Amino acid sequence: MSILPQGEDLRKAVQWINEMLKNKTEKPTAELICEASLKFDLPPNDEDFLLRNFCKKE
Repeated sequence: MSILPQGEDLRKAVQWINEMLKNKTEKPTAELICEASLKFDLPPNDEDFLLRNFCKKE
């Protein structure tokens, strides 16, 4: 990912999502983002950031 997000929780979420995608998970990216938002207690604007930057690749 070329854009580095601000905030430690958001960075951890990005790393977690990338790892899940590398492991060829069967879950859709949007579902992973929802899980990461809960797991890392992200505010809605951070979840929107993830949706914009991960889902546009699909």
